[in-house]
Amino acid sequence: MLEAFTPAAPVHTLSGIARHTGLPLTTTHRLVGELAQWGALERDAHGAYRIGLRLWEIASLAPRGLGLRELALPQLSDLVHVTGENAQLAVREDLSVVFVERLAGRGAVPVLTRVAGRFALMPTGVGRVLLAYAPPDVQERVLAGPPARCTPETVCEPAVLRQLLAEVRRTGVAICERQVTLDSVSVAAPVHGPGGDVVAAVSVVARAGGVQPHTLVPLVQIAARGISRSLGADPVPRPAAGVTGRAPADRSGTATHR
Repeated sequence: MLEAFTPAAPVHTLSGIARHTGLPLTTTHRLVGELAQWGALERDAHGAYRIGLRLWEIASLAPRGLGLRELALPQLSDLVHVTGENAQLAVREDLSVVFVERLAGRGAVPVLTRVAGRFALMPTGVGRVLLAYAPPDVQERVLAGPPARCTPETVCEPAVLRQLLAEVRRTGVAICERQVTLDSVSVAAPVHGPGGDVVAAVSVVARAGGVQPHTLVPLVQIAARGISRSLGADPVPRPAAGVTGRAPADRSGTATHR
């Protein structure tokens, strides 16, 4: 019933909820009343329903949500201040990336992501980082699934994607250019938890062609290490000397996948 509410449809009538769930109207009326009484739903002046603040209160207790966001906010704010671009923090939930926070500088390139929104793993910088450090079975499920093609430039070939994931593990950074929108480039790095596992990813999303992606790499990595320290992680070794964080050359010979 709660899944009927989406960013595209945040408000529903009682009959609309019944149609979405396939439940009888009388049953829907009873359940919606219980949810509204508890605070999970709120009724507006026109009699329609929207998600209530009680769910936000409960969701704020998720350790990978608000707590992680609060620890990361200083680093994300610094990224926006220095770059003037979008700074994002995300975690993996099964085969999707979930955005915990996004801050945008004035004049930053528009992005399709939103806080608490889900997106495919492979096209996004944060998603590619999270997938690179995910268990092998998760990687195989993503590679075996339907390709998440967002633009004509989105890399979808499993063999190439395997190379890209290996490159992320080698360099500690992902560069995704024109993969989600044709006017954006994302530079992302992993955030480590106390046990050394990758628990999140941080990125800067800038306008493609307006900045050289490799110039953003050290800034994003510094932010990722700062968030990792806030989480209690041990110092993470830097990539070997000479590693710039550039993606491997694609079939057209360019340095990043466009």
